[in-house]
Amino acid sequence: MDRRAAVEAFEAFMASVAALGAVLYGAGSAGSGDVAENDPLRQWSDDCLDGLVHIRRADAQSAALKVRLAAGYADAERSMVSPSAGPLERKVNEVAIVSEVACVMTVSERSAAAFLAQSHELATALPLTLGALQGGDLSWQHARVMVDETAGLDPDVAAALEAHFLDPDTANPAQGCPAGELVPSRFRQKARTWRERHHPVSIEKRHAKCVLDRRLEYVPDRDGMAWLSAYLPADQAAGIWNGVTAAARALQGPAEDRTMTQLRADVAAKLLLSAGFASSSPGDASTDAAAASTSTSNGTSTSTSTSNDGVAGGVQATDTATGSDGVAVLVPATDGIDAGRVPFPAAQVLVTVPVFALMGLTDEPADLDGYGPIPASMARKLVADGASSFRRVLTDPRDGAPLEIGRESYRIPPAMRQWLRLRDGKCSFPGCSNQSLDNEADHLLAWADGGTTGITNLESLCRKHHRLKHSTAWTPTEAGKDQPPGWTSPTGRRYASEHQDWEPPQWPPQILDQLRHRKVGPASPEDFLPGQPPPEDPLPEDPLPEDPLPTRPGRPKMPHRSR
Repeated sequence: MDRRAAVEAFEAFMASVAALGAVLYGAGSAGSGDVAENDPLRQWSDDCLDGLVHIRRADAQSAALKVRLAAGYADAERSMVSPSAGPLERKVNEVAIVSEVACVMTVSERSAAAFLAQSHELATALPLTLGALQGGDLSWQHARVMVDETAGLDPDVAAALEAHFLDPDTANPAQGCPAGELVPSRFRQKARTWRERHHPVSIEKRHAKCVLDRRLEYVPDRDGMAWLSAYLPADQAAGIWNGVTAAARALQGPAEDRTMTQLRADVAAKLLLSAGFASSSPGDASTDAAAASTSTSNGTSTSTSTSNDGVAGGVQATDTATGSDGVAVLVPATDGIDAGRVPFPAAQVLVTVPVFALMGLTDEPADLDGYGPIPASMARKLVADGASSFRRVLTDPRDGAPLEIGRESYRIPPAMRQWLRLRDGKCSFPGCSNQSLDNEADHLLAWADGGTTGITNLESLCRKHHRLKHSTAWTPTEAGKDQPPGWTSPTGRRYASEHQDWEPPQWPPQILDQLRHRKVGPASPEDFLPGQPPPEDPLPEDPLPEDPLPTRPGRPKMPHRSR
């Protein structure tokens, strides 16, 4: 680590501090004299926001300077160790380095060790990330996400991940707003998705290993509370979460004073407790006040009925079978949830599947709405089992864009809502991660003002940001058939939209060989190879009210805006 790099980081930091000073002293208001004179409060409000922008950049540049200094110190100390030093002496030297940095920065040795490791990765393996941090384009939280998501990857794959988000000239760069304008949690989600798709070990193998670690954990907490968490395959967890969310949403109303978070917890507790569990021995069963009737013996089945009106009301019957060891095994009831206070509507989760992966020709990951990449075998199982709570979406083998949404929705409005969920992926407001299933469709230009019900005039919004749009001066910008709207704040600042990261899918080798040696239709084989732009396929924008979904096989009809 040379001194020049640290000096450059310091100069970048001081430039941001100088810009901040200009704003605070009023020099940054030059050219806005009329505004300042006529509305000094508005000018001060704008200056405060400008100051926060400069502080954000200065914070990032300060972090970059700390990285340079920490990595430089560690390198210098390691260089001063004698080449003949043994492993023990080198290990003691590493402990001394960590201890020194911990004391200087007034942090724990554990935090110092983590910071030194992150600084080393940034300074030696992630030059684009460190450069963006030094330029104020990424925050320290973003830089830590990049370090976390590149851990364990081959250097070439780690460099490709970094370039995807930070190098606009790379092949297939990230679309939409820059990485630094995503909140760190959204950036982590997109980086994790890219990592899952490009990891050198297939997601099938990694999933097969991790599924053996599935478990349910119980952790007591203070004030009479406890945590109950489950580590499950993604399709099961997503199905449970979205089902509980749909049931909780159905309970909301003017007379309901519980929050959505509380409703989810109550619904989940009711579903689990009302399932019923047989006792581990006949003696315990006879004293179980919650059991209306219980009889257990080896190899027999029992019927258990429980009621717990304190949570959400209703009664649920569940069969249990007792094994030879006397431990009851839960058998889910077949008649669903009782109609009491816990309605249980179907929660439809979009599963985006590359067409070749669905055919079993490749093992490319599918995408589970609200989660991210899942093994192709899991997606194929969901489709083959005909799970009613999952809706299949095929992707184009040429460019990875969606081909069509399942044929169950024939009329345009339901299909268009599904397409909107697929296009936006979440609430379209900047930084919001509310999943698409729990959002509301809203017109960008109101119907009363002449707006159409076309995909380019719709957006997904959670209830909070739906109210914000209609109650304040926050305004969405234009949307496209494959990109959600950006936003303009009441102060006039613009925030770009977050796009879905669709990628050209993998092609089976046998099909690539055939395309290279045969003509397919009127075009040459090269026109159909992955990585090439797909042929022009103009699509009408606004459908007639009763048009069927597809305009040609495998391609959904897009809305048409009158000119």
